[in-house]
Amino acid sequence: MVAMLEQFAPEIWIASGPTVTAAAGFHYPTRMAVIRLAGGALFVWSPVALSDALGAAVDDLGEVRYLIAPNALHHTFLAEWRRAYPAAKLYGAPGLRRQRKDLSFDGELGDAPSGEWADEIDQVVFGGNLITTEVVFFHRGSRTVLFTDLIQQFSPGWFRGWRALVARLDLMTSSEPAVPRKFRNAFVNRRLARAARQRILAWPAERVLMAHAPPVSSDGQAFIGRAFRWLRP
Repeated sequence: MVAMLEQFAPEIWIASGPTVTAAAGFHYPTRMAVIRLAGGALFVWSPVALSDALGAAVDDLGEVRYLIAPNALHHTFLAEWRRAYPAAKLYGAPGLRRQRKDLSFDGELGDAPSGEWADEIDQVVFGGNLITTEVVFFHRGSRTVLFTDLIQQFSPGWFRGWRALVARLDLMTSSEPAVPRKFRNAFVNRRLARAARQRILAWPAERVLMAHAPPVSSDGQAFIGRAFRWLRP
């Protein structure tokens, strides 16, 4: 698949990349987002495989200034973006620096946005999970929340055989995007997770982008509330 940019909302574009194989042979589609900040700087979230066509389309939008790996699972294509945009700063989720010692990171994503994008993008660390620590972002201009792996939805025919059964039991093929059971069970620090949930629900979200689910284009705050209803005290 050749990734092509598609405008999703004001100053935010998305592109779908090739499928990747995760543990136990589960195949996942990939999706990235590009947010154009004031002055033309580009914030590239969860980059997918970089092709000449995708690179040209991104370059037409502005200057790639920030490469963002929002959790410790979404790092497959970082090296090729780093080579293509050596002047861009690379930021990774907590723990990723130890995992990818081959990459030179400029900073670790924290519970507050970097001053370089704080005026336009907010963020929170959704911690307390044994599988991965995910950083969730909110683009104020388009009122879009960006989740990586915490919310997922696949079509019923995406997985086959025993994987289809596992996906159904894991809530990965629910009628609405949901937090998979494996992630729910992996939240060993519910207090920390609930604090992140409250911060996210305070954002005036209209849209929601996810790496592994169809985008939500309206009533985003209500959608997020339903997705994390199980996390309420």
